[in-house]
Amino acid sequence: MGKFILLLIIAVSGSAAIQRVWEAVPHHWAPWEPLAVDDPLTPVSKWKLRQLSHDRQGCLAALDTVPDGELTYVVLDDHEPVAGCPLENVVRVQASGVDFNAAFVASCPLALAWVIYERQRLQPAAEEVFGSRLTSVQHYGSYSCRNVYGREAGRLSEHATAEALDVAAFGFADGRRVTVLRNWDDDGEAGEFLRRARDGACDIFGNVLGPDYNAAHADHFHFGMRGFRLCR
Repeated sequence: MGKFILLLIIAVSGSAAIQRVWEAVPHHWAPWEPLAVDDPLTPVSKWKLRQLSHDRQGCLAALDTVPDGELTYVVLDDHEPVAGCPLENVVRVQASGVDFNAAFVASCPLALAWVIYERQRLQPAAEEVFGSRLTSVQHYGSYSCRNVYGREAGRLSEHATAEALDVAAFGFADGRRVTVLRNWDDDGEAGEFLRRARDGACDIFGNVLGPDYNAAHADHFHFGMRGFRLCR
């Protein structure tokens, strides 16, 4: 009986110690804690995003951590707009902290990745480089039922599942406009902003492709959810 009590005390003490360790882990480093858009970014953040691809409610809960009025979106039912390219766990993003040239359909994790990127990388870069807030984004779309590069054969593009967004230009409160095509090679502020925009995206999206990747991306950044850190 005495040995049993001793073992029980040891087990309880060990559980309490483990509990204290768990509680000491910061929220943004804890894999078991839900993701919030303003959590400081860590390698765990990208892992959490990936886990939400098949967790509609968890992803929507994370989107709901955006402050009121700073994201407008509509939750869409699973559907198949084009045969062979069904959409699951998707939303239609209408506006965020910026205006878009058009609303776009996105997987919920892509929408979440975008708003994290906008808040934690794009806006700080805009204010530090230009001293002006980012107010608008021009994109080339997210959903397109096609293979990679539109080839007749091969694997489906991330766009076929609305897991990627192609961004071409950025507008700012002071009236200036920066485009990937025109400004990528600039030595001045516009080029610096675009390079910071590209590099900052790599902390969040699974793959980020731009003019340094190939000619097909000379005029836009491709922000995709697949992979873990392809950054070109």
